[in-house]
This record gives sequence, C-alpha cells and structure tokens, in this order.
Amino acid sequence: MIERSFGSRLFAYAVLAAAILIVVFPIYYTLVASTHSLTTILRPPLPLTPGPNFWENYSTALFGGIGRIGGVGVERLLFNTFVMAMAIALGKIVISILSAYAIVFFRFPFRMVFFWLIFITLMLPVEVRILPTYKVMVDLGLIDTYTGLTLPLMASATATLLFRQFFMTIPGELVEAARLDGAGPWRFFKDILLPLSRTNIAALFVILFIYGWTQYLWPLLMTNRNDMGTVVIALRKMISFADADTQWHLVMVTCVLAILPPVLVVVLMQRWFVKGLVESEK
Repeated sequence: MIERSFGSRLFAYAVLAAAILIVVFPIYYTLVASTHSLTTILRPPLPLTPGPNFWENYSTALFGGIGRIGGVGVERLLFNTFVMAMAIALGKIVISILSAYAIVFFRFPFRMVFFWLIFITLMLPVEVRILPTYKVMVDLGLIDTYTGLTLPLMASATATLLFRQFFMTIPGELVEAARLDGAGPWRFFKDILLPLSRTNIAALFVILFIYGWTQYLWPLLMTNRNDMGTVVIALRKMISFADADTQWHLVMVTCVLAILPPVLVVVLMQRWFVKGLVESEK
C-alpha cells in the first residue's frame, strides 16, 4: 500500500474542491438570481446572497403565467415535461426488455435478422428519421398530443442491446431448472428475469428519464400550442435578443425548476444506478 504525504493529499483535496466550485457555482448563481427582482439582475454586479423576492418570483412563474410563452405557467410546462420523460423512460424499458427476452429465449425464424435490424438503427442519425416520423405523426393527427410527444421516442436499440447482453449471461441451468419446475415463459420472465434485471432497469431508467427530460428538437416539431410545450422549449422562448425585454428573474426561476426533477431522480436512485452499472446479481 502506497503512503501519500500530507502535501499530496492536501493538493488532491484542493483540486477536488476547485472542481466542485466550478461545477456548483453556476447553479448557485442561478438560484440566487431567481430570488432577486428584474431591476437588481439588470444592474450588475448581482449580489451573491439570496434576495427578498423568492416567493413572489416563484409564484409568478408557477401560477401567474409568463407572457413570452403565451401566458402559460411553468407548472404546466413541468407537468408536460414530466409526462414526456416518464413515458419515454418506461416505454423504452418495457419495449426493450420484452424484445430482448424474445430474441434471447425464443427460437423463431429470422430471429437474428430482427435483432440486427434493431441494432442497425443505432447507425442512423436522428436527422434521417425525423422527417418521415414527423410525417407519420401529422397523418395520424398526433400533433400537440402526449402520444405524439412520446410514442416515436420509445423504441431504443441501445436498451435492447444492453438487456440482450445481460440475458445472454443467464446460466442455461437456471432456464432448465425453471422449465423442470413447470414455469412457463411469462412466469420465468416475471419471477426470475425481472428480479435479476432490477438494477439494470434502475440504471437505464435514470439515463432514459434525463434523456426524455432534456429533449428539444422533437417537442419543438410536435407542439404548436404553448400549453403543450416543455420546459426546455419554454426557456428558449423566454429569452429575447434584447436584454431588457427578457424577464431574467423568471428565466432563472424556470432554470432552477427545470433542474430539480432530474437531480431528484439521480439522488434518489443513485445507489441502484451505481449497482446497475458495476454489479451483476445473477
């Protein structure tokens, strides 16, 4: 075991503290700005301590309606974004785990052909698929609907590949034992595979929830009404080219509220997320 000197440890802690400050300071600055009035923000330098307008700014943003986004409150935008992120994350996991289960444990014609067709979609950039997908959504009348926002983003070749690779490590003896005990395909999937996959599911859920929460291009195409927009789209609409026309105190409030749900998901599922990346419970 290599002993480190006090100086090297002090240097390591100093570098770590500096890195933390670099990451945390912009978030803290945004939080502080969200508690000050617009006049204070436009008159630099901005104080580094919270201001007296916390309740006023947050209540205005959440329930008062913001003019630049059609008078819609941020609470509506957060709800839309949450529905979109949850539907995409859960939909991707359900579709991917079922498709991987079928590919690994069932024998049917062209099984590997279907797998490679799914895998090849990883090589297609989003721009290649965006126009035909948008045309299908328009023809089906799904513009400005939650179905249109979420359904085209549910398929995931990456998650299918990850579940397939995990299922291929399941010992054949476990499959034979389940078959001898009279477990059918559904019971084997529900009672054996799902419990073994829970850490992988948790890790994928965190990644896919953040993926859905931060979507920009697809919601921009699929929503025309302001009340169906997402918080990421609203942030862009709230910022004007003219600095004086932008309600920066409400922009900062929206930024803080947009950050909170992904942070809570990561914090609450951190243990499962790490286990899903580094451990296997077979």
